[in-house]
Formats: sequence, C-alpha cells, structure tokens
Amino acid sequence: ILETSRLTLRDWRANDWPVFWEVTNTPAVMRWLGGVQDAAGRAAGEARIESYRADHGHTFWVVERRDDGALLGFCGLKRSNQAGGPQGMMEVGWRLHKDAWGQGYAKEAAAASLDLAFDRFGADVVIALTVPGNTASWALMLRLGMERREELDFASPDFDPADPLIIVHAITKGEWQGSHGVTAS
Repeated sequence: ILETSRLTLRDWRANDWPVFWEVTNTPAVMRWLGGVQDAAGRAAGEARIESYRADHGHTFWVVERRDDGALLGFCGLKRSNQAGGPQGMMEVGWRLHKDAWGQGYAKEAAAASLDLAFDRFGADVVIALTVPGNTASWALMLRLGMERREELDFASPDFDPADPLIIVHAITKGEWQGSHGVTAS
C-alpha cells in the first residue's frame, strides 16, 4: 500500500474489478485505449495486470480516494512489453474514470509511482506511452518532467487504428529526484 495526501495505491482485490470496469470501461475513458472492452477484453486486461505483479513485483495498482474510499481507476508501474515498442523498460501508466479527471489525481498517483520506480525498484529511467491524440495524457507526462523520446516511438494499431503511432516520453532518476520528487508516506 502506498499513500499520498489524497490517494491510496494498493493491490487488487477480486471485488475491485467490477467497479473498475464500471467506472473506466466507457467511451470517454477508453477512447485512446482501444475502445470499450467486451468480456474477453476485460478478462485479458485483468490477467495482464495481475501478471505484471506476479512477474515483477509491481503493477498498475488500484487508486482509491482516501477521504471516501472511491475507486478512481489505476496507476502504477510495469515493464514495457507492447509489441514493437521498447521492451523491459520501467513504464508508468494510469487510467482514471472521467469524474476524476482535472483534479490532479493522475499526477499525484503517477508521482508516487515514479518515486517507487526510482527509490524502491531501482529504475534508471521510466517511460510512459500514449497516442498523439491523447493530449491530456502526454500533457501530464510533460508536467511530470518527462521528455518526448521520438527515437523510442513505434507503431501499434491496438489503441488508435486511424493513427497507429505510439509516442514515448521518459524521465531519468536524476531528473526526477532533482526537481519532481513527491514523498509518499
């Protein structure tokens, strides 16, 4: 369990999945993530997230708001494994339901995840992936101090078939600790 001033990031429980899919498997949230998922897509997503924890000791964790326990989505760390992209690099990612957008929750959770990536898991660099059209996501990457790494960009039709480019941003341990670290309790 990781706590920030407003959030708790924690491992998944079986009863989290129905709530998670209810609040995030919507056209607005899934617009840049391959679209609303059917039962097979949801099951595959759950298996992927659980496998990251089993294989590497970290995953995209449940994000809960501390004051009321509301499940907001997920945020956390995995090893980059998208076909055609950089393999094995530490990757930070997030997905929050629409009602949680614009309140700083994603940045708070991502900052806590970056702290863990560098301090606990010993990463030298952390990347984040999105598509060009997802301006909110790559804008958050920039606010976190990440820089665009065009040489790591790759094509994948999994998220936006009309524009299969996946763009990559990255931050080093020194860059993070020098100017953007957020201490988690």
